[in-house]
Amino acid sequence: MAVHVVKKGENLGTISTMYGVSIQTIVEMNGLLSANSLVPGLALFLPDTLLPIRPFQIKAGDQIWQLAQQFNIDIPTILTANPGIDPKKLFIGQIINIPSSLKLEIATLGFLVPSSESANLATIDNLAGQLTFLAVVAYSFTEEGFAFNVIEDAPLVSRCNQLNITPLLMIRNIAGNDFSAELAGRVLQNPTYRGNLIASLVNLTRTRGFGGVSIDLEFIPPAQRHDFISFLTDLKNALGELILHVNVHAKTADIPTNRIIGAYDYASIGSVVDLVAVMTMDYGYPGGPPDPIATITWIEQVIRYSITQISPQKLQIAMPLYGYDKVVPTKAAHALSVLAAQNMAISTGSTIEFDNTAKSPWYRYWHGVEEHVVWFEDIRSFIEKYRLIDLYQLAGTTFWQISLPAPQNWAYLNKNLQVVKNRI
Repeated sequence: MAVHVVKKGENLGTISTMYGVSIQTIVEMNGLLSANSLVPGLALFLPDTLLPIRPFQIKAGDQIWQLAQQFNIDIPTILTANPGIDPKKLFIGQIINIPSSLKLEIATLGFLVPSSESANLATIDNLAGQLTFLAVVAYSFTEEGFAFNVIEDAPLVSRCNQLNITPLLMIRNIAGNDFSAELAGRVLQNPTYRGNLIASLVNLTRTRGFGGVSIDLEFIPPAQRHDFISFLTDLKNALGELILHVNVHAKTADIPTNRIIGAYDYASIGSVVDLVAVMTMDYGYPGGPPDPIATITWIEQVIRYSITQISPQKLQIAMPLYGYDKVVPTKAAHALSVLAAQNMAISTGSTIEFDNTAKSPWYRYWHGVEEHVVWFEDIRSFIEKYRLIDLYQLAGTTFWQISLPAPQNWAYLNKNLQVVKNRI
């Protein structure tokens, strides 16, 4: 793995020579606008033949020779990757880097909102080897709990089944264009309506060829906290061998009365379902001040809390494939893909900064008299999130959403991790 951060005055010719990688490869792997477009601070992902680096936290009794056997590597290689380490004085909690040919195995889930059928199918084809699950974001439900598809998705489900990707029916409490707390509350609190939703979900899942259901009920009224668990329990029983995947708002403590996170009883949810995805994104949210999309310190706090409630083997964190362009000081926000954010920095000639605490890239540009600040994700921030997945031995990650181009992410995933199929 090689990451090169562009310095002032550098060009792709010098970088190509420095790493022995063709200019065309650099352009394609990083989705650059052209071979002539660079700005200072741009992080480039470059192919190499080095082993993936695995983070490992020392536990009681760990010895270097044991770790060498566990990760199928020799002791000198481990010591070289950790300058200054004393192999005879390892301490509990110490984090070391271990180069290893044994890649981290993870379960990935890509969300996809159906749009252009040909474009969607091309995306699925391109990412087939890097997805365990595909959640088709195309379903909502009525006030009586009957699920229905908003957009036709049959070709996408069929292609997933052909490519050994498990398709999941994603159900959301959407009314109009927004999540509706009222819709979720009305259905969950009524046993008859809950039963309608369960029955219609199971019917749609089986008849349309899905491998399970991904639940994304947001802003559930806290009063329905226990109703939500009853719903999940009954739904899992009805689904049987099919997957039940649940997305929950991120939190670092349980606050049952909070209108956003109060309805999510992590421990009870984790005991019922097959996989739980914590939505570790939108730390910097639309309508708020310019902030990182997913600051790494916050994500780690969320993980540390979550694994006290949910088995790490059932836990996924979210990987945002987008950024926000915010107008200062109005806080007006425009969402764009990570690739579009990167290339807008290039087209506006903006130097990209990197917040080393948040582990996130950002830049500033002006449109007339308007000051814009853009926070997004790049190869550096992706790597930090994958390290946390490895360090805490989580089940994997989700991607919102895969129609947003993120070539650096997919190149890194392809080289350094092993995506499992048929996870459950």
